[in-house]
Amino acid sequence: MANYKDRTFLPKTVSPEWAAYFATVPDAELIPMRPSPTDAKAWAAIHADYESQRLDGCHAIAEKLGVSITEKQLGGVPVLEITPAGWVDDGRLLVYAHGGAYTFFTSRSTLSSSAVAARSTGMRVISIDYTNPPAAKWPQVIGQIVAVLTALGEAGHAMDKTAIFGDSAGGALAAGAVLKMRDDGQKLPAAVVLWSPWSDITETGDSFVTLKDYEPAYIYETCLAPAAAAYADPADHRHPYVSPVYGDYSRGFPPTLIQGGTREIFLSNFVRHYRAIDAGGQKAVLDLYEGMPHVFQNKLPESLEARTALAKMKEFLLEHMI
Repeated sequence: MANYKDRTFLPKTVSPEWAAYFATVPDAELIPMRPSPTDAKAWAAIHADYESQRLDGCHAIAEKLGVSITEKQLGGVPVLEITPAGWVDDGRLLVYAHGGAYTFFTSRSTLSSSAVAARSTGMRVISIDYTNPPAAKWPQVIGQIVAVLTALGEAGHAMDKTAIFGDSAGGALAAGAVLKMRDDGQKLPAAVVLWSPWSDITETGDSFVTLKDYEPAYIYETCLAPAAAAYADPADHRHPYVSPVYGDYSRGFPPTLIQGGTREIFLSNFVRHYRAIDAGGQKAVLDLYEGMPHVFQNKLPESLEARTALAKMKEFLLEHMI
């Protein structure tokens, strides 16, 4: 299999661990074209294949980190409750919307993110097992995220001690769900943390052009465009709940931390989303990391870059989850 280094230059300004990572990562150009947005059977087959590849590794990570895992249902939606070793209940709770281009992964195959976040913050995490498109479209998926948050509130979890975070597609789900909650007049989480959010599912932004040949994870035309169409019909791609970069933040939004790397085609998403929240008069922090790829926090969590980002996340959450 060809490596990413065979078609592009490697960053010289990253830690040794990341230099080694970039030298061996497979080339995204070798990923086959995704199925038609309506071919549910083909999407389900790829989903099952990815699950089988990831589950053992993710459970090994969870075991290494010493977290405990409990299956639950909240608001009619299956979730995993992930509790870090030595956890002390101070009322703080993290809700996690996983990534995977909407169409892939589950709460178990994304323990690489949720368990790392639980260990790094010391907080209990509720990871949502939303229905993967095309088995569900965006209104149902967003509704499942909102249903979990609503159920937590009804169970007595104070929203000022609850935060939501998501990575990649999960970042957009987290932001979109909070926008819907605000529009519906619900009490909002205390903070939002977005790792490499896919904040605009259209191919819009400077970095989709300038970083196209240097993105190690995705090619939009073959990987992302079909997934975007499976999640939302083209007419809905700029709906604020689908692509929250188009949201009106002047009506309120929780303090938001956006983290990402400079080697992502989504870089313009991060900048534009930050600008939208800031222009709406709300607090936003754009926290970028030199040379880092998509959702770097869960790939090499012991690296300097990931440890720095995770510490920043914990600091941000503690500041706002009073």
